[in-house]
Amino acid sequence: MRKDGGRTLKRILVAGFSTRHVVLSASRAGYEVCAVDHFCDADLRKHTVCCMPFEELAELPICIRDICGRYAIDAIIPTSGAETLENLPAPVFGTDAHTARQFLNKGFVQEWFSELAIPVPPLAGPGEFPAMLKPLSGSGGWRNTVVSSQADIDVWKEAFPDEPFLLQRIVQGIPASVCVVAGCGRAQALAVNRQILRGEGQYRFGYAGSLTPFDHPLKDQMISYAERAAAASGCLGILGIDFMVSDSEVYAIELNPRFVATLDTIEAATGINLVQIHLDACQGVLPDAMPIPKQYALRRILFADRQCAVLDDLSFLAPGVADIPVPPASFEEGSAVISVYGSGPDPASAQRALDTTIRVVGQYIR
Repeated sequence: MRKDGGRTLKRILVAGFSTRHVVLSASRAGYEVCAVDHFCDADLRKHTVCCMPFEELAELPICIRDICGRYAIDAIIPTSGAETLENLPAPVFGTDAHTARQFLNKGFVQEWFSELAIPVPPLAGPGEFPAMLKPLSGSGGWRNTVVSSQADIDVWKEAFPDEPFLLQRIVQGIPASVCVVAGCGRAQALAVNRQILRGEGQYRFGYAGSLTPFDHPLKDQMISYAERAAAASGCLGILGIDFMVSDSEVYAIELNPRFVATLDTIEAATGINLVQIHLDACQGVLPDAMPIPKQYALRRILFADRQCAVLDDLSFLAPGVADIPVPPASFEEGSAVISVYGSGPDPASAQRALDTTIRVVGQYIR
């Protein structure tokens, strides 16, 4: 166990809407883990001392205080939904709430990237269509949409009333990200990833998985922009910068001041432990170099194409699957069901392994 100012870190509380990826990483690093999580899936329960579910984000601080009152918690790691919580009953390891709040505002991020001379998609002018509509807050991209008229904007506003948004010109390319660790005004890139989006339906811009590493000709440009941004951000620990990259251009999209959803494929591809790197950074120690990937790793989130159910415990399929539902579990069409993985010496091999796992899992979705 690592020490914080002479005090041993033994038990960690991971809190947020979805924490499984961070919990399993912390468990692999040798820590005892508690979690406050919306899902409390089967694999999360297996790797925690205590797992407390919640329905609404407003319940998060109450649940955190409950667990801290029952267990000796040495450190809290916030994930999505918990980034801006303050006055918590144990030390928070990560970006402070004020800084996180700034970077969760996409309007602020747009201007901030521009001030650093990092290209961003230009804002769309009045009546300029088509355009990409994004809410100023929120994560996962599931509310992003392309609008072609004021009528399209009005339909979105009816679905999400009183939700501020921005409009950007559409830029072509591949969604990508760079995972960075930051601290003390420095930053070190850890991995370049291809982001996999749902690609169809109402939530086609929603996050659906990743490939690590992403061998793009402009990856060094993305790394340079990401390290510049992370070092200047005031963020602490693991964070992610999202990009749109084409054959000739790189645009910065977002800075996420929290643990990255690409953790699974980064760790599988490189063999590093992101939770340990995060905790070390929060104590002033950053790695000296970007790790060299040992293989390619893929993750896909499977979404229900109909109303369906999982009636069996699929834990026996791990580590080929994660976010394992506790049976019996039912899912509405469009809901996330389970994560599946594939790895190999090249992207094609990783894809074949992923497809095999998908076929096996499909036998248990009824």
